[in-house]
Amino acid sequence: MPELPEVEALVRFLDGQSAGATVQRCQLASISALKTFDPPLEALEGQRVKGWHRRGKYLAMEAERLWLVLNLARGGWVTWWDTPPRRAVRLGGRGPLGLRISLDGGRGFDVTEMGTEKRLAVWVVRHPADVEGVATLGPEPLDPAFDRRALARILAAEKGTVKNALSHQSAVAGIGNAYSDEILHAARLSPFKPAASLGDEELDRLFRAVHDVLSEAVDRAVGLGASELKGDKKRSMRVHGRTGQACPVCGDMVREVSFATRSLQYCPTCQTGGKPLADRRLSRLVK
Repeated sequence: MPELPEVEALVRFLDGQSAGATVQRCQLASISALKTFDPPLEALEGQRVKGWHRRGKYLAMEAERLWLVLNLARGGWVTWWDTPPRRAVRLGGRGPLGLRISLDGGRGFDVTEMGTEKRLAVWVVRHPADVEGVATLGPEPLDPAFDRRALARILAAEKGTVKNALSHQSAVAGIGNAYSDEILHAARLSPFKPAASLGDEELDRLFRAVHDVLSEAVDRAVGLGASELKGDKKRSMRVHGRTGQACPVCGDMVREVSFATRSLQYCPTCQTGGKPLADRRLSRLVK
């Protein structure tokens, strides 16, 4: 799933490619993807693209009078093209295509979704805040206003784990499963430590890790083409998606806890005092 660093890089890439262009045609391929009907998708046609913006994991294309808002969910992506694809768009057709936006000059982009979950979401709205998910987002973790005290307030209000606190979009915007694993590894914290129980030194480590991990990822991703971002993210991970491999910090084996639709990865030596975590579905986990 694309998270804050990849979405930020993707937004900057799309802004550089399409700002100032005029939308010529909007073609919907996935009925389930479009979440609004008023204004209609076709209302974007003829409007000039003023720019692209990011809020959390949402991408927003600002046109002259309307906004196109995208949530790529787990399997979504945006593919830029400089020459029109040969394959025609069919509403309800098979394949990953969800939406095609054609711009003047023969350029444009496809919004796609791999897999069977069908969670890709597209809105045409008068303002991004008209999308409920955008309106309820928490603070941006790289915003200068997001300081140690802001993180402490978020954790104090969280009844669950520190992993959940980082990945709840209403608490902190833009961090998902992958980067929460990376942040907790850098902070040397168990993903199942209760969020409200962190001591001062642990909070210091977590705050630094949030800033450092995300800042480094953004710096690395910005400037890459849209087609390069997924591979770069995968290669940069230290523990996430690396079950069974050696931790790059201590050499211990990276382990996994699986859930119904996702999993998390961690290093026992770095994060849990050397103790492997049990499957949360079967027993209580070490804190």
